Amino acid sequence: MSFVRCRSCLMPATRPDTAFIDGECSACTSFAKRRDIDWPAREQELLRILESAPKNDSGYTCIVPSSGGKDSHWQALKLIELGARPLVVTATTCQLTDIGRKNIDNLARYATTVEITPNRDVRAKLNKLGLELVGDISWPEHVSIFTTPFRAAADFGIPLIFYGECPQENFGGPIGTDTARTLTKRWRSEFGGFLGLRPSDMIGQEGITAADMQDYELPSDEKLEGVTAYFLGQFCLWDSHRNAKVAVNAGMTVPSHHSEISFANHWAAENLDNAQTGLHDHAMYRKFGYGRLCAQISVDIRSGLISRQAAKTFVGQWDGSFPEIYMEVPVEDVCRQIGVTYEWLLGTLDRFTNWDLFVPVNGELRPILKEFAGEQEAA
Repeated sequence: MSFVRCRSCLMPATRPDTAFIDGECSACTSFAKRRDIDWPAREQELLRILESAPKNDSGYTCIVPSSGGKDSHWQALKLIELGARPLVVTATTCQLTDIGRKNIDNLARYATTVEITPNRDVRAKLNKLGLELVGDISWPEHVSIFTTPFRAAADFGIPLIFYGECPQENFGGPIGTDTARTLTKRWRSEFGGFLGLRPSDMIGQEGITAADMQDYELPSDEKLEGVTAYFLGQFCLWDSHRNAKVAVNAGMTVPSHHSEISFANHWAAENLDNAQTGLHDHAMYRKFGYGRLCAQISVDIRSGLISRQAAKTFVGQWDGSFPEIYMEVPVEDVCRQIGVTYEWLLGTLDRFTNWDLFVPVNGELRPILKEFAGEQEAA
């Protein structure tokens, strides 16, 4: 299998749903368009949306879906700066870290926060099934991220939701999807991390019932009538480094050292809340030949913060590292959380590995891409 990287950044053509034109990925094409956007006019449009939004009985203007991380902090603080009163809605993650807890509590200093936690035993079963069926331990988390805020909007009578960046604009996607301003039901079904699985597919597995899966289903169209979810990054220029600086200045806690997994993020402020995220990123690397380091450092290349060649050196050394410890949580603790053995986990990861991309190395938890093993010329 040919492994080709974007000629401008390091995103490989194996990334799902990512268009390439003349050797350049759609994320780089989208980034180049930013200079032609009238951002002050976009912000004025945002202000009009906020001014026309009805407040609920408690005076809330909108919902901010949140993990308590850098982007959630920036979103909430930006909307407050613009005169809105957001209700921060946190869909409880699969295995909350200590630092994640601190950051959820810190954001609650600025905006009222509601945490919605589905049945934890069911969640652990869904983590295992996600790994077993599609090679993604974070399947239920992704479904919840794009479900819980809509359920809260219906329950609290707040018809306006602001997610963060449009992922297709920031990381790449099919042609034309980078301009989406609203997170529609169709967008959710195509890009919400379902990986071909519907919540209803889980019913009957591991003793899971239809009632158990209600937390992962959207409310009826009738209950969601009038609810609109926007991408805030389509109205305000998105900058993850600025977001991190703002969040840290507002009291968000970051690790005292840069882990291998978060090396590309200069503020070490990426994905701090879920102890299982390291396995999600590692599995992505095994399936598609790129991990979170590659995705984040590609953003830095576009921003002129690092050269492509220097970034490639880091990617070759660290991308896809196996998370023996992630955010101070050993991988064995993650295995216990979801009810599997370490050996079962490794066997499952091997089953979803695209071995056409890698050189098998006995005893190594991180397979090496052929391009870095000298068997294939780098693109």
